[in-house]
Amino acid sequence: MSAAAQQPSAKQRLVMKFGGTSVADLDRIKNAAKKVAAEVERGHEVAVVVSAMAGETNRLVDLVRSVGPLYDAREYDAVVSSGELVTAGLMALTLQELGVPARSWQGWQVPICTTDAHGAARITSIDASAIERKFAEGLHAVIPGFQGVAPDGRVSTLGRGGSDTSAVAVAAAIGAKRCDIYTDVDAVYTTDPRVVPAARRIERIAFEEMLELASLGAKVLQTRSVELAMRHDVVVQVLSSFGDPIGSDLPGTIVCAENEIVENKMESNVVSGVAYSRDEAKITVRRVPDKPGVAAALIGPLGAAGVNVDMIVQDISDDGFTDMTFTVGLADVDRALAALETVHSELGYASLQTDKDVAKVSVVGIGMRSHAGVAQSMFAALAKEGVNIQVITTSEIKISVLVDRKYTELAVRALHTAFGLDAPTAE
Repeated sequence: MSAAAQQPSAKQRLVMKFGGTSVADLDRIKNAAKKVAAEVERGHEVAVVVSAMAGETNRLVDLVRSVGPLYDAREYDAVVSSGELVTAGLMALTLQELGVPARSWQGWQVPICTTDAHGAARITSIDASAIERKFAEGLHAVIPGFQGVAPDGRVSTLGRGGSDTSAVAVAAAIGAKRCDIYTDVDAVYTTDPRVVPAARRIERIAFEEMLELASLGAKVLQTRSVELAMRHDVVVQVLSSFGDPIGSDLPGTIVCAENEIVENKMESNVVSGVAYSRDEAKITVRRVPDKPGVAAALIGPLGAAGVNVDMIVQDISDDGFTDMTFTVGLADVDRALAALETVHSELGYASLQTDKDVAKVSVVGIGMRSHAGVAQSMFAALAKEGVNIQVITTSEIKISVLVDRKYTELAVRALHTAFGLDAPTAE
C-alpha cells in the first residue's frame, strides 16, 4: 500500500490490534500495553491499532440517533470516530509510563485514505512514510482503528468491525511480519465451543477458509479484514488479550496462504470447520412465470435496495409457472419484500411467503477441492438426526444448508462429529 512497505528493515515489524473488550477500561489498557512492551523488548517495531472501549461506539451511535433519524453521515462519522481517538491517546500515555516511546496518530494524520461512503467507507491507500520516519527515531505508533479520511478531507468510518480492517491495512502498508488480532477468544475453533464443547483450536487456517467461515457466521474476524489480508498476503494471528503469551509466542490461530500451512493431523481434515448463522430468512415467490429474464427482474430490485441474496433455488416448472426461493439477512426482510412489491405488476407472481424461523449451517475446508463425497457425508449425518434440508448452496470449499432454526445446534454437533473434528477425550 505504500512504497515504504517494500523497504527491508533490520527489525521485524508487527501490528498489534486490540478490540473493545481488550481496552474496556484502564486496567485492560494497561494489560494490553504490557503486551506491546514485551514485543518491543524483543526488538520489534510495533504499530498498535485500537478500537473504542467496549460499549462506547454504541453509546455514541445512540447519541447521534437521539438528535434525529435523518442525520448527516459526515457528522455521524465525526461523532462515532471519537471513541477510538480516546483509546489511542490513553494507550500512548500508558506505553510512555511503561518506558515505551510511543505517540498516537489520528486517521487523517497517517493518512489512511478512504472512499467518501461515510459510515461504510473502504480504505483506498495508506501513506506510511510518516510512521516510517518515526520508527527510525525509535518511536512506536498507536493508531485508532475504524477511521480514515475521505477525499473531501473529512473523517470517515469503515463500518462495524472496521478496526480489524484498519489493522490489516496498516500491516500491509508498513510491511509487517504479522498482524496480531487480540480479542476475547484465544483462537479460531472448528466451531463455536459454546455449541460443541469438544471443538478444537485450529493452529493454521487458509485465507479462503477463514473468509468462508467469517462470511457464514463465525464472528472472530471481520470479513473485509480477511479479504484484505488475502489480497496483500498479510499473515494474521487471532489470540487472546487475557492470556499470558504474546503474539510472538504464536499461541493463537495463524491465518495465512494455503501453501504456508504445514500438514499435520488437524489440518489434513477434509473439513476444517462448521459455521452457523441464525440471522437468516427465507423468501419464496409463488407462481412466477417460468421464462428468460424473470430471475434478473426479481433479484435486480433487491440489489438496488442493498439487500444481499444468498441461497437461491428454483422449482421445476410444469405449467409455465415456477416458485423461486432465496435467503436474505433477517434484518433485510422488510426491505426485500418492499423491493419485490415494486415488480409485482410487471411479473404477476401469485404471492410472497416469508419464513424467519430458519438457520444456515455450513461446512468449510480446502480439502473439499480434492475429496469427493463430502456432500453425501453431510446429508447423511443430518438425515440420521432427522434434520430436514430446505435449501442447498455450494462453492469450491464450502457446502451450506438451510434448516429449521430449532435444529441449528443439533446440526452443528452432528456435522462436527461426522467430519472428525471433535477433540479426543482424555483417557
